[in-house]
Amino acid sequence: MSGRFHGKVTIITGSSSGIGKETALLFAKEGAKVTVTGRNLERLEALEQQLLNLNIPKSNFLVVSADITTSSGQDELIGKTLEKFGKLDILVNNAGASIRDSEGRTGVSMGIDSYEKTMKINVQSVIEMTQKSRPHLAKTHGAIVNVSSIVALKAGRTVLAYYPMAKAAIDQYTRTAAIDLIGEGIRVNAVNPGFIKTGFHESELGWTPEEAKKFYENMGANRSAIPCGFAGRPEHIAEAIAFLADHKTSEFIVGQNIVVDGGTTMVLGVHAGVNNSLVRTE
Repeated sequence: MSGRFHGKVTIITGSSSGIGKETALLFAKEGAKVTVTGRNLERLEALEQQLLNLNIPKSNFLVVSADITTSSGQDELIGKTLEKFGKLDILVNNAGASIRDSEGRTGVSMGIDSYEKTMKINVQSVIEMTQKSRPHLAKTHGAIVNVSSIVALKAGRTVLAYYPMAKAAIDQYTRTAAIDLIGEGIRVNAVNPGFIKTGFHESELGWTPEEAKKFYENMGANRSAIPCGFAGRPEHIAEAIAFLADHKTSEFIVGQNIVVDGGTTMVLGVHAGVNNSLVRTE
């Protein structure tokens, strides 16, 4: 199968839904040999069927159900990839989550348990996956793309205080890793998505599908929030990830964050605290 990633072996964490899933589908269509992973078996099975429906041969993809917050899960993911494909060219650190406080607390009152869980999935897993993938990526002069967020930027966010902290840490780790690894031929960059229709608000904030739909419609209709006039789709981020992973298009890009947000961060700090009027009506 031809394409810009023909023969390139790629691990995409958190690829059972949203941005990760769209990235896996795009890379597979572009000829990559893709390892997809997540903890939701039903979603992984659905993704496997989508790949087959695209006529992607089973020899070109691997499905691994693993918890990448654990050392054993990381080892299994990398080990099975090497066992099947023999090498690793690209690592996309996409898995992440915003863990709500068990008692509903927000801001500086949020519990340490929520902090530890948030940092473990969003930061520690990225660090460990990077460390464990390093020797294999050095052999192929590969690339790492980390998925951050616009919440890592200037404005704070009181509802889920630790998620922006975690993503800001990823931005800095991206720069540190980029300088450290470029001497081995490994490029490291990151993508910072804006408001993307991924199901995040339903799963992480507890919104209903109707509330999330209204939110995205209202945000898209408000050019003071999203200047381009619509909320983003997962494929927008997948294309940015592909751009940074492709040696041909980004050989000279090292340690950078590409913000993909339709212009939101240019005009509005809405991610600091979304007004409920965008979602709910009395």
